[in-house]
Amino acid sequence: MRSTQASALLLSILMVAGLPTNAQTSPAAPSKPPISLDEFMNATDILGARISPDGKAVVISAAASDWQHNRFTEDLWLWKKKNGVATPLTHAGHDSSPQWSPDGRMIAFLSDRPLPTEPPSDDDSKEGTTRVWLIPIDGGEAVPLYRDKLDAHAFAWSSDGASVVFSVTQALSKAADDAQKEEWKDVIRWREQERGDVLLSFPVAAAIHNSAKISPPHQDPKPTADKPAYPEDATVLTTSSLQIKEIAPSPDGQQIAFETGPVSLRLENPSASELFLVAAKGGDAHQLTHNQGLESDIHWMPSGNNLILLVRAAAGSIEGPYQDVQGRIYSLDTSTGNFIRLGAAFHGSWEGAAVTSDGTILAAGLTGIDQHVYRIDGDKATVVSNAPGNNNFLDAARHSSELLFTHSTITDPTQVFVADSLPSVNDAKAVTTFNPIFHERAQVAWKPYRWKSNDGTEVEGVLIYPPGKLNEKHLPMLTLIHGGPADADGNRFEADWYDWATLAATNGWLVFRPNYRGSSGYGDDFMLAIHPHLVSAPGHDILSGVDALVHDGIADPDHLTIGGYSYGGYMTNWLITQTHRFKAAVTGAGAVEHAANWGNDDLTWDDAWYLSGTPWEKPELYQSEAALFQLNKVTTPTHIVGGNADNRVSYFEQVLLERALERLNVPHELLVFPGENHPLDKNPWHGYIKVREELKWLARYGRN
Repeated sequence: MRSTQASALLLSILMVAGLPTNAQTSPAAPSKPPISLDEFMNATDILGARISPDGKAVVISAAASDWQHNRFTEDLWLWKKKNGVATPLTHAGHDSSPQWSPDGRMIAFLSDRPLPTEPPSDDDSKEGTTRVWLIPIDGGEAVPLYRDKLDAHAFAWSSDGASVVFSVTQALSKAADDAQKEEWKDVIRWREQERGDVLLSFPVAAAIHNSAKISPPHQDPKPTADKPAYPEDATVLTTSSLQIKEIAPSPDGQQIAFETGPVSLRLENPSASELFLVAAKGGDAHQLTHNQGLESDIHWMPSGNNLILLVRAAAGSIEGPYQDVQGRIYSLDTSTGNFIRLGAAFHGSWEGAAVTSDGTILAAGLTGIDQHVYRIDGDKATVVSNAPGNNNFLDAARHSSELLFTHSTITDPTQVFVADSLPSVNDAKAVTTFNPIFHERAQVAWKPYRWKSNDGTEVEGVLIYPPGKLNEKHLPMLTLIHGGPADADGNRFEADWYDWATLAATNGWLVFRPNYRGSSGYGDDFMLAIHPHLVSAPGHDILSGVDALVHDGIADPDHLTIGGYSYGGYMTNWLITQTHRFKAAVTGAGAVEHAANWGNDDLTWDDAWYLSGTPWEKPELYQSEAALFQLNKVTTPTHIVGGNADNRVSYFEQVLLERALERLNVPHELLVFPGENHPLDKNPWHGYIKVREELKWLARYGRN
């Protein structure tokens, strides 16, 4: 378990293999040992991948656990077609979000690594300044684009590659900064001190020249009395009252599109998330969109007249009032602001998009338990990859026919694949072999499961069996509920603190993954059926699924357990108030009431939509849909976890649940992870301990 990132990641070498043709795994050979907790939690996670403009190379962003230093590391890997091997490109452990230069000679990325003239920090948990860095792919050290202590929020190469455009928080002049400190001392003004972003352009040649200078240790430039201090060679293109979170220069180099978001990082109104257009030379930005959808994944068509954009699942709607529908793709005319919905006939959820060099629009589409690659033509969508499993991270070479995507199944770890062209997608070869240990251990078996809910609606889920026990009866069962709720459990690989279903199965549990109403991939009506009964409506689906499994003789009614994190924690907290059938529960970061959680949640607008209003507008729903007012019914021993810096579901929701169970004399335990936000991404030991203790809790109370 204490192996370093290097020893774990150096297992990644070229895999000359095609896409799997059969997603369902047969019982493993008895000779293979089960995967251990240490091995499972040591998995490397692919965060993204980008293909070079000529299609001959790929840069991969991967995260791993650094157990010795109590942190996660992120590094870049480079695969080149000429040698066919993926090798580490960076080693700092702080590098992410890579983008190719238009000529394919350099890669820009984000990193909070220290400058060469800065001493390394003694505190591994302390984050540095997140700057844009540049690295040549044919050898040489990474150099910072700029040296000032300005955190980059987003960046993109200019169309000619001569500069990098990036956004940072608007800086204060010295006079304004001094006046603020004098008047307010250390007092935080909750909204008034928030500032929007500035869009800057920095010449690449200047960055390389500045890094080549032999100079004394860096000192930040002093702001003048009346002028904010930005990097000396930078050009201010425009300012925004909002944060700039995505940037896309046009192919002809004349314009720059950018997407905004709230400066507070709290979704209090979807009007903060809009598309803007500014001249590449700078000036006032023009607002392109006025809607209640949260746009993302901006791509220019090769003609330069239209933008292709994605509104992800549960991210509002461009067509009308805010509602959590499935992911949708649009084409936006930048001259008129008019948009057309693409792939509207597709029944599932669009989860990603890419545009090829000839203008073909590709998208990753989720239907049921599989996510494939589709070609979009108007409102129609045609599948182009037919291998069972999950495809993601689509990217297309700018000047050639090559395509990139990732693929995984429940039992096949995620790998990066490259296809020579669109017609050859199904012949694509993997260029990575991360996490080979999972193929060296006994494989779980799995199959889809469908049942009728209490109102006759068909619901689907996945059953994951212990190795060698496919189709066995009367098994102890863990119902593990996905978060979101706009998500779906299916045929994809997961191995971390959040999704540990296969590890639970390896430990002898039949794991039931229900895609209850509110899940994506089953149509808008199915997804919208959760509104406004946020937990009771999906609760019926989950309990009816458990009943069906018991009725079919698959699950042992005397050994039923339940668990989940985030919205899965919400549902767990609710369901243990509705039934005594579960012998043990494991819940994390789940609210037990909705009024205070509405006030604390960074997705407060979305919370209010789900319950059809604010707490004072819909008090009856806020109470009837809350576990808090029915906790006196709970008898299930419950294990609770949460991060004490969570801005999605307040840590005090976990404290509230713990206090209630203490008062009711229900066996329980609360683990608090210091410094962790909603995703447990600060210290890998927190996730490790979470899963270790949850497995112990299930064994202790669920099998007696």
